[in-house]
Amino acid sequence: MSLELKLLVASMVLGFVHILLVSHAMNFQYGYRWGASSRDQRMPPLEGVGGRLERASRNFLETFPFFAAAVLVAHVTGRESWLTWWGANLYFWGRVAYLPLYASGVFLVRSLMWNVSTIGIFLILAALVF
Repeated sequence: MSLELKLLVASMVLGFVHILLVSHAMNFQYGYRWGASSRDQRMPPLEGVGGRLERASRNFLETFPFFAAAVLVAHVTGRESWLTWWGANLYFWGRVAYLPLYASGVFLVRSLMWNVSTIGIFLILAALVF
């Protein structure tokens, strides 16, 4: 399996980490009875770290499909190269760094990591076009 595909799988695991962290933040803020319920009752938005975890998760879910599609197209078309290698690494490690930075409320560096991961996607796309 290529490194790009391995990082795609690792990114899927990272997506589940996001989901688990948000789930625990919700249970912590709203209570475990609410978490075990049908969740029909409207709740206020998550606050503090929980809110930041939820926004980071939503952001991950916005970018992951583009990354996954780009990696899969590069693999299927045989266009994997140094550009896709760097792109997959930048995306994955940028997203790994983004999560704790966003959760802890670090200013500016979090946005830098978002840009790093986005550049990763664009590198993979560049490998497909050029």
